[in-house]
Amino acid sequence: MIDLSIIIVSYSTESFLSKCLLAVRKYPSKKYTSEVIVVDNDSQDGSVAMVKKEFPQVQLIENKENVGFSRANNRGISNAQGRYVLFLNSDTEIEETTLDTMISFMDTHARVGAATCKVVMPNGKIDDASHRGFPTLWNAFCHFSGFSKVFPHSMTFNGYNLAWKHLDTIHSIEALAGAFMIVRKEAGEQVHWWDEDYFFYGEDLEFCYMLKEYGWEVYYVPTTKILHYKGVSGGIKGVSQKVTTASKETKKRATLARFNAMRIFYRKHYMQQYPVMINWLVMKAIDTKLWLTFRQFV
Repeated sequence: MIDLSIIIVSYSTESFLSKCLLAVRKYPSKKYTSEVIVVDNDSQDGSVAMVKKEFPQVQLIENKENVGFSRANNRGISNAQGRYVLFLNSDTEIEETTLDTMISFMDTHARVGAATCKVVMPNGKIDDASHRGFPTLWNAFCHFSGFSKVFPHSMTFNGYNLAWKHLDTIHSIEALAGAFMIVRKEAGEQVHWWDEDYFFYGEDLEFCYMLKEYGWEVYYVPTTKILHYKGVSGGIKGVSQKVTTASKETKKRATLARFNAMRIFYRKHYMQQYPVMINWLVMKAIDTKLWLTFRQFV
């Protein structure tokens, strides 16, 4: 059996996908066997041709439409032979030790269902989506109201990003980001992999939530790292505004998907815990935040 299947979902990020695959080729595992699967979501640039020409050893799955992140990953899984599956964004670059470190960690921690490394953005900051708590009503309120910034190291007020935990030590977290996510195949099969109710955004939270429901642990392993340009395909993240390849329409679609993911996650896991009025207020807050965000596209 292959040790690691690397699945990369691509959507019109040709130059970044090329750098991602070059890094994987430059820094292969020295101890373990691996394969690379690219699932292209009907890219409108030269991504498919580039993969075929420059990386013929890569398994390429060509979708005839943009089916979203979850469905594309599930298509990749159908071809994966590894005992671990690494979901890797096309706008990332691994380092020399990344693959060996993460596989070795998983091999020595049998109850870990998924793990991530230190995910660093071009501005030198850690991608906060890679080190998260679940967006409970309280955690979300503290985050969006700004209380979490007033008390950045408080367990009470910063559950959204678990900011009280030391970012240079290995420790358990509630959720990580799909940008770099190594999953034990047994755990992924138990939670039925990616929830296709999510198109783009939120699916990694759902994945981690279900892992926890089945008793698996999720870990942050900062002894190795990757570079994440963050948001290149969707175009709505500030850190990648100067390099994003997304059109205005793509940015709109990504924004709608982001807020729809909030609704889906809340309905699946929290709505039954609160009275009708609280649920109405939550949905109204999401709609208002969407409206304010969408004004930038007018």
